[in-house]
Amino acid sequence: MHADSFAPFEALAQTLIPHAAQGDDGSHDLAHIHRVFRNATRIHAQEGGNGPVLVASVLLHDCVSVEKNSPLRSQASRLAAEKARGILSDLGWSAADVDAVAHAILTHSFSANLVPETLEAKILQDADRLDAIGMVGAARCFYIAGRMGSALYDPVDPLAKNRPLDDRRFAIDHFENKLFKLADGFQTKAGRQLAIERHQRLKEVLDMFLDEI
Repeated sequence: MHADSFAPFEALAQTLIPHAAQGDDGSHDLAHIHRVFRNATRIHAQEGGNGPVLVASVLLHDCVSVEKNSPLRSQASRLAAEKARGILSDLGWSAADVDAVAHAILTHSFSANLVPETLEAKILQDADRLDAIGMVGAARCFYIAGRMGSALYDPVDPLAKNRPLDDRRFAIDHFENKLFKLADGFQTKAGRQLAIERHQRLKEVLDMFLDEI
């Protein structure tokens, strides 16, 4: 992924891309970061906010890789925020801007369950969650299930009508367990508008999947 893909913040991207993604998780790679960037810039165009702080937050929000099934998963955003703080401090960023980026990264995560307090933090959370719903969100769900060794669905009770939801065992359980809940939690007006369409796409993916099985 070239820095030019992050125009008009190419210089910042050139500096931060080497720190942006770790490991081999294709659901949290540079392509994911670029999609979040595009989501964030669409929201930023309508909502405003500090561009460099927002873009740095986007580029570094997954700078620490923690697998979905790791006991440290709920700490991933805190670890990433701490690493980002060190990276930006070493680059000479002001303490206020470093704090702003760290806060956005800390609060972006669904697992962390923290409330974003700044506009940039709200935009990052919305932009990241947009990538978890819609067609890409469905693809990421199945991709992660494969990494975790999960089955696609329970052939006896695919919709979990007579069993507890278990998205560690069955991929489509994750739709009801988490993904369908995301659209109700968007922080910005622009983010909510984008989420409505993607939430509908996500429902259509599951409907087509259920029809075929």
